[in-house]
Amino acid sequence: MVSLSTFDYVLIIAFFMITLFIGIWVSKKSGKNSSEFFLSGRNMPWWLLGLSMVATTFSTDTPNLVTDIVRTNGVSGNWVWWAFLITGLLTVFVYAKLWRKSNVSTDLEFYELRYGGKPARFLRKFRAIYLGVIFNVITMSAVTLAAIKIGSIMLGLEPWQTVISAGLITVIFSAIGGFKGVVYTDFILFFVAMGGAIGAAYYLVNLPEVGGIAALMTNENVVDKLSILPDLSDKRAIITLLIIPLAVQWWSSWYPGAEPGGGGYIAQRMLAAKNENHAIGATFFFNIMHYALRPWPWIIVALASLVVFPDLTSIQDAFPNITKDKLGHDLAYSAMLTKLPSGLLGIVLASLIAAYMSTISTQLNWGSSYIVYDFYKQQINPNASEKRLVAVGRIATVVLMIFSALLALLLQNALQLFEVLLVFGAGTGLIFILRWFWWRINAWSEITAMFASGIISLVLKLTPVGVYFFGAEDGIFPDWSEFPVVVFLTTIAWLIATYLTQPESKEVLHDFYKKTQPGGPGWRPIIDKAKDEEITLKNTSKGWSVPAGILAMILGCVLIYSIMFATGYWIYGHTTYALLLTLLAIVSGYFLLKIWSRIKANIL
Repeated sequence: MVSLSTFDYVLIIAFFMITLFIGIWVSKKSGKNSSEFFLSGRNMPWWLLGLSMVATTFSTDTPNLVTDIVRTNGVSGNWVWWAFLITGLLTVFVYAKLWRKSNVSTDLEFYELRYGGKPARFLRKFRAIYLGVIFNVITMSAVTLAAIKIGSIMLGLEPWQTVISAGLITVIFSAIGGFKGVVYTDFILFFVAMGGAIGAAYYLVNLPEVGGIAALMTNENVVDKLSILPDLSDKRAIITLLIIPLAVQWWSSWYPGAEPGGGGYIAQRMLAAKNENHAIGATFFFNIMHYALRPWPWIIVALASLVVFPDLTSIQDAFPNITKDKLGHDLAYSAMLTKLPSGLLGIVLASLIAAYMSTISTQLNWGSSYIVYDFYKQQINPNASEKRLVAVGRIATVVLMIFSALLALLLQNALQLFEVLLVFGAGTGLIFILRWFWWRINAWSEITAMFASGIISLVLKLTPVGVYFFGAEDGIFPDWSEFPVVVFLTTIAWLIATYLTQPESKEVLHDFYKKTQPGGPGWRPIIDKAKDEEITLKNTSKGWSVPAGILAMILGCVLIYSIMFATGYWIYGHTTYALLLTLLAIVSGYFLLKIWSRIKANIL
C-alpha cells in the first residue's frame, strides 16, 4: 500500500473533473437521437477515432496481462496477441471500406443486410445478447478485476470499494455523454495513459535494486525471458506461442477488438467515420500504436518485476493482505507501481484510471448499442422514438456496469479470461472473413459456427474426453492444446451446414452486392446470373481492390513488426539488429505508401 501526497490527490481529482465535464458538455447533443448517442452523427475524423481505438484497448487489465505473460513465458509469449496484427491489418486494407459502405448502425445490423428471413433476425437478436451482454460483461469484468488488484495493492482498498469508486464516474459520463463523450475523453485518456506507462517504466527500471537497463538485461532472472521469438529448440513453445497464433489463431478466433473482418467497437468507430478513407486511416493508426510501440513500457516493467519480485511468494510476503484467490503473476505490475515517488505516482494512478475508464466506457456504449438497435428495437418496440432509444441506451449502460462489477468480484486473473474468450470463439473467424466474398455462406453457417464453437469448447474442457486427450485438469488446458481441435471441428460443422441448407435469396444477395460492392470470384455465379437477367450488380468503373489490399496487409505487417522488433532491440542495446530492422521498416513503409495510393484511388 502506498501513501498518496496532496499533489497526487490534486492530479487524480483534476482528471476526474475534466472527464465529467466532457461528458456533461456533450450530453445535450448526444441525447438528441440514437445516431448521435452511438455513432456521433457519422462525422468523426480518422485521427480522433484512431486515438480512441488505442485508448480503448489501453485497459487496466492489459498491463497485468502482459506482465503475466512475460513472467510466465517470457517476452515471446506475447505472440498469443501480437499475431492479431494480421487480423487488424486485414480489417484496415480490405474490410474498413466495406463496413463504411454498408452504412449500418451496428455490426450486428449487417446480418439482416447480408442474410434474410427468420434465421437472420434470430442471429441478430441472439448475438445482441450473446455479445452485447454475455461477452461484453466478461470483458469488462476482466478490466474491473485489474482495477480491483491495483486498488488492493496500491491503496489498500477492498474489492467492493474499488468497484464502486472506479465504476461510478465512468458509468455517469458514459450514460450521459454517449459515443461523442467516449471519443472526446479517449483523446485525453490516451495521452494520460501513455505518459503514465512510459514514466513508470523509466523510473522503475532505474530503481537501485534493478540497476538500470543494462543491469536488467543481464540479471539471472531476466536473461532467459528476453527473446522476442520463442526458443527454436523448444518444439512445444514454437507450436503454442508462434505457429498456432500465426497460422491458425489470427483468422480463426473471434476476440473483442481483434475480430476477423472487423466487428465490435472497432466496427463502431469505422461506422462513425466521415468516409471510407477516414475509416481506413483510423484503423491503421490504431494498429501501429497498439502493436509496434505501446507494449514496450509494460514489458520493461514486467522484466524489472522479475528482479524485485522473482516469484509469487515474494509478492505475497510484500502484500500479505492479498487473498490467495487473487494472487497471480499479473499482480507484479501493480506491486512495482507502489515504488513510484509522489507526483509520478499520481500521474500513473491517473493513467490507470484513464485506462480503465476508456475501456469500460467504450464497452458500455458498444454493448448498449447492441441492446438498443439489435434487440430492443427489433424485438420489443420497433416503433420506439429516438428519445426512447437514447433512454434505453442509458439504462442498458448502467445495467451492464452492474453485471460486470459483480462478476469481477468472483474472478482471479486476466490471462484466465483471455484464454477462455479465445477458445470460445475458435473456428468462427473464417466465416467473418469469407461472408463478404463468398455468396454461398448463409445465416445457418454463422448460427452453426457460433453454437458448435461453444459446445465443442465446453465438451473438451468439462468432460473426460478433454482429460484423456489433452491432459486437462479442473477445466484448464496446458498450452492451449485444444485450440486447433476446436477450430477444425467448428469449421467442418459450419461448412456442412452451409451446403445442407438453402442459400440466401437472390434478392438479398443482389441488394447486399449493390450496396457494398465486395467483388471477387466468390460472387461470380451471382453476377453471371444477374447479367443473364439483365440486372446490373457490379460497378465496372473500378477494379477489385482486395489483391492490392492483401499486399498492403503483408507490407503493413512487415512495417509494424519491424518497428516492434526494432524498438525492442534499441531498448536491449542490440544496435546492429535495431538498425537493420529500422531500415526494413523504412523500406516496407515506402512500398506501403505506393500500394496505399492505388487503394485510395480505387475508393474515391
